[in-house]
Amino acid sequence: MKVTTARLTQHVLTGRTDGEPVLFVHGNVSSSAFWRDSVAALPEGYRPLAVDLRGFGESDPEPVDATRGLRDYSDDLAELVQALGLDRVHLVGWSLGGGVVLRFLRDHPAAVRSVTLVNPVSPYGFGGTEGPDGRLTHPDGTGAGAGATNPDFVARLKAGDMSDESPTSPRNVFRSSYMKHPDVPDEDFYVRSMLTTHVAESNYPGDAVTSPEWPGVAPGKIGVLNALAPTHFRLDDLHEIDPKPPILWIRGADDVIVSDTSLFDLAHLGALGVVPGSPGTPAQPMVTQTRAVLERYGRYREVVLEDCGHSPHIERPADFHGLLTAHLGEA
Repeated sequence: MKVTTARLTQHVLTGRTDGEPVLFVHGNVSSSAFWRDSVAALPEGYRPLAVDLRGFGESDPEPVDATRGLRDYSDDLAELVQALGLDRVHLVGWSLGGGVVLRFLRDHPAAVRSVTLVNPVSPYGFGGTEGPDGRLTHPDGTGAGAGATNPDFVARLKAGDMSDESPTSPRNVFRSSYMKHPDVPDEDFYVRSMLTTHVAESNYPGDAVTSPEWPGVAPGKIGVLNALAPTHFRLDDLHEIDPKPPILWIRGADDVIVSDTSLFDLAHLGALGVVPGSPGTPAQPMVTQTRAVLERYGRYREVVLEDCGHSPHIERPADFHGLLTAHLGEA
């Protein structure tokens, strides 16, 4: 269904229309389609809804003001929740969506019944930080932002490339990075979802800015990847909210995207010698940072799924749905 608010029109994938609302929020370069099976698997007593974030799927490609961090997305969710008259939602956020639901939780704690994080982005954004406290490597956030993405991947995404002819094709990125094991049923379905990403400077990836420091890129002011930069998105005060809904953190042990040694982190790639000229900048310890923030928050549980990558809800659906359903019931 489509829901129009003052901010934009959002597409929402739905299941049954009664029960406690469970709002699923997808990750970067994907859409609500990645939650298809989770929406279908939710038991009676729950009302599943999976939203397309702005610039993804069938929602409007409104510009992303990166200087607000992820608040454009979380404010969209707040209007959606209000428009549908949802009372105290369960939030489920994957990757980028994990950051979005944490931003929503920080701003609207009383509106949240529970939170489930699935391989979420660090509360200190993506790239440009060091240590468990998320300190900036450089004041301008060098190492993060739209300039850190692969230009060939962006070009192929914009062209709607369904092939597997290049390591940077969306299909091969799905196989090598979204999943640990590439033999996923309905692969075409998920790749088509990736291709709904609106490629533009104001959406994905954003405006690229240069920096005099290695690796030569810094966050811009518009677009998805810049909204994830640590100069714009930081949640080190999550423990201050009241009330504190319970948080379940599910992650694949072998995730190569959100990791303490992420293959998408320029600092770690520099240490591996993939990006030349590295001065030895430490990798961003993304998992460690998330754990540090949740330890301060207090009311959370971490579950690690072995032999699983970035997408537990697709790679290990039975385990994921069992954990989610139990968490919803406990909440």
